[in-house]
Amino acid sequence: MLRGFYTAAAGMLTQQRHAEMLSNNIANANTPGYKSDRAAIRAFPEMLLSRIETKNGVTNISEVGSVNTGVYMQELIPLFTQGDIRATDLPTDVALVEEAVPIHEETNLKGTLFFAVETGNGEVKYTRNGHFTIDEQGRLTMAGNPVLSVAGTPIIIEGNDFTITPEGEVLENGQYTGQTIDIRFEDDVRNLVNEGNGLFRTADGTELPSAIGNGNVQYVLRQGYIERSNVDVARAYTDMLTAYRSFEANQKVLQAYDRSMDKAVNEIGRIG
Repeated sequence: MLRGFYTAAAGMLTQQRHAEMLSNNIANANTPGYKSDRAAIRAFPEMLLSRIETKNGVTNISEVGSVNTGVYMQELIPLFTQGDIRATDLPTDVALVEEAVPIHEETNLKGTLFFAVETGNGEVKYTRNGHFTIDEQGRLTMAGNPVLSVAGTPIIIEGNDFTITPEGEVLENGQYTGQTIDIRFEDDVRNLVNEGNGLFRTADGTELPSAIGNGNVQYVLRQGYIERSNVDVARAYTDMLTAYRSFEANQKVLQAYDRSMDKAVNEIGRIG
């Protein structure tokens, strides 16, 4: 009976975490470049039950069957599909539009592209949020993090009349400034870790290679546009309702076990 307690409680915890993940997706439905998470829910290993009987000094072991020991949320997996592209007419907004990205042979999943930004501690992180601003130093930034050029230095905008070409070249007054927005490529999305605030890092700590010059990758940058999140709000609400129903079902099972234990202790125990 105690095993049933643990199994039902594991189901409740899993669905609670699932609901929290879905709530975060819904809350970021309007966040530019946000990549929604999916839950990888796994079952604990099954246990094989056996019955031991001793008769006339002979012990026999017979199999009863297997029993499941509950589920758990193994990890959150970001979904790197392209979000919808929306016009904003803001010159500092830049959408990264994938045209051709190779599929990883082992995972059968497409790779993904990112803007490279530098955080306050000097680390390079990656984002799809192209809602940029220009800080007091004239740097093109995403949430305060400078956007990097191919040379590995921040993009500097000196005037108001600037243009970003589809290839990422920065022009001012129609002249090339010598700066090109760097786009990084990851072929195996399993190597990416979501750090929050629209930033990703690599699990192995290495920097992603530049997509510029990679003949297998094709993309364009669209100035005055933004990539919206790829959250499917209707599906997220449906999954949220399913998670709540599953939580309630496990809760009722837990309450039934609790009543059975109460009766065993307070009634059957008293008779004995």
